[in-house]
Amino acid sequence: MSTPRVVHYLNQFFAGVGSEEQADTPPGRKEGPIGPGLPLQAALGDRAQVVATVYCGDNYAVEREGAVDEILALIAREHPDILIAGPAFAAGRYGLACGEVCARAEAELGITAVSGMHAESTAADLYRTRVLLASTRDTALGMADAVQTMARLALARYQGETLGPPAEAGYIPTGERVYFFHEQPAAERAVAMLLAKVRGEPYTTEWAVPQYHRVDPAPPIGDLASARVALITTGGLVPTGNPDRLEAAYASKWLKYPISGLDDLVPEHWTSIHGGFNTTNINEDPDRMAPLDALRALEREGVFRELHELMYTTTGNTAAIPTMRRFGQEMVRELHAAEVDGVILTSA
Repeated sequence: MSTPRVVHYLNQFFAGVGSEEQADTPPGRKEGPIGPGLPLQAALGDRAQVVATVYCGDNYAVEREGAVDEILALIAREHPDILIAGPAFAAGRYGLACGEVCARAEAELGITAVSGMHAESTAADLYRTRVLLASTRDTALGMADAVQTMARLALARYQGETLGPPAEAGYIPTGERVYFFHEQPAAERAVAMLLAKVRGEPYTTEWAVPQYHRVDPAPPIGDLASARVALITTGGLVPTGNPDRLEAAYASKWLKYPISGLDDLVPEHWTSIHGGFNTTNINEDPDRMAPLDALRALEREGVFRELHELMYTTTGNTAAIPTMRRFGQEMVRELHAAEVDGVILTSA
């Protein structure tokens, strides 16, 4: 049996092309393993060979239409048996590229594909049910362990081995239910866990509940009449034609558009591309989603001092929580810089 051929996918930084200033680098190829591919090859040993490294800039990979097609074309030329992407750790754009390249490589090239990333990363939320993802630390300090796990998982998947539970095998839970026979009835196991919890003893739940960050509400605005207010919507409201290609679901970006001088959002110029509800009523009158007309009336009445000149928009449909958290943090930084005191946030 011939040695499995492996292609390693990296971003421009780990491929040694450059840092953020080279994020628009188009897809390219280098012979054999480079950068993280060297410890990856060591982890694979003589069981598989990294024949080439395919790379792409972070911006190019996630923003350029057809970028993944170009990446897949370079991968396909190597006739690989396995694709290993990353690890991306907690990176946003890099993780999204790794996830999409792996998902499409398995679907279109029919090869084994594995990546690695932090469990709370945006890409992990989006791809954990579609791609086998090694669980990594959030930074490259975990590189050594990450490539070991990725190599082991890739070989096991390629050879058709049954993987153990995620916590034992080192991958991010996929949401797949695996049925097996347990000698102890469920009621007895539940009581045993309850007693362990009451006694302060360690136990492992059989159904982990998702953990969400608690966000304490901000205090009310003290003097609304002197406040500057901004309008934000997660209803996918964009200029007609969606020129910036906001996604109808699984949004990867947020956008902002000038509204100074506008008293109304008219259907000729604005539309909702949200994929999670019937947008007919919104597109008849976009103010139903982002009530600019009502806010202008309140502004004229002096209820608040002025409306911020930009409207912020994204799509909340099936959005990954880490992504939305990042969007909020990025928006808040801009709003603070613009001396905005409060926000009207509308959603679908």
